[in-house]
Amino acid sequence: MTDKELLDLTAVFEEQRPRLRSVAYRMLGSLSEADDAVQEAWIRADRADTDEVDNLAGWLTTVVARICLNLLRSRTTRGETPLDERPSDPALGPDEAGHPEEETLLADEVGVALLVVLDTLSPAERVAFVLHDTFAVPFEQIAPLLDRTPAAVRQLASRARRRVRGAEPAPVPVPDLARRHRLVDAFLAATRGGDFEALLGLLAPDVVLHADRAVIPTPQPVVLAGARVVAESAMAAVARARHTGVALIDGTPGLVMAVHGRLALVLRFAFGPAGTISDIQVVAEREELAKLDIVTPDAPQP
Repeated sequence: MTDKELLDLTAVFEEQRPRLRSVAYRMLGSLSEADDAVQEAWIRADRADTDEVDNLAGWLTTVVARICLNLLRSRTTRGETPLDERPSDPALGPDEAGHPEEETLLADEVGVALLVVLDTLSPAERVAFVLHDTFAVPFEQIAPLLDRTPAAVRQLASRARRRVRGAEPAPVPVPDLARRHRLVDAFLAATRGGDFEALLGLLAPDVVLHADRAVIPTPQPVVLAGARVVAESAMAAVARARHTGVALIDGTPGLVMAVHGRLALVLRFAFGPAGTISDIQVVAEREELAKLDIVTPDAPQP
């Protein structure tokens, strides 16, 4: 590669870096892994003969996607990390050292619920959906990457799309659903902002919080009663709240917490007639999480 070709490649790569990073983050759910994938793409590009490449931007996207696909497949091969081997407070885990605020901003931009749902897809489904539905890469260009026909890639993206959007509409009347959304949004905002009084105003006086044994390592599930006690408990989880986003859980608004795109726990809410939250269930046991139907909050409604 001549000096001029290297300069041209460098210029295109730096121009495309934000897009490549966005591709990698949506595929991997982790900012540190996404940055590693982009850096690996640069190393491969620097070593490759790109003289015959007509569309360097598209070629670089394919390189990043292939790296991410291999990482996703290796995750599948290794299997899931047992919950009891993960940090006791994953929101404060060491893997995010360096840029926790940026990771939070990216998760909010993409949607924590979307990252959670993407993590349930097969590697091929995730790549097909992200490249086509988010970055408008034609199926014909994705097909060689996945070693599938364009028609097969279209089916992969379609299956992923149905999982992201949910197969069934929420079994809640639209006006009530909107009210619940507002309450859950306000709960998350108050928790993130450490606004105790705002949080207290969202809770019914006799609200009850139930947390299973995977949330807090105790012999028995934790039960807290009363608005002030529950609000104080929520204030202790401000760090976790930055990894949390709104999702539809079994058709009604709730919260999902994910670190590096991996689901850690959910908060399910019951709502009182006075426009307050009357019950909160915090679920972290893997068997229970697997039973939940989680979709993005903008899933189609009736």
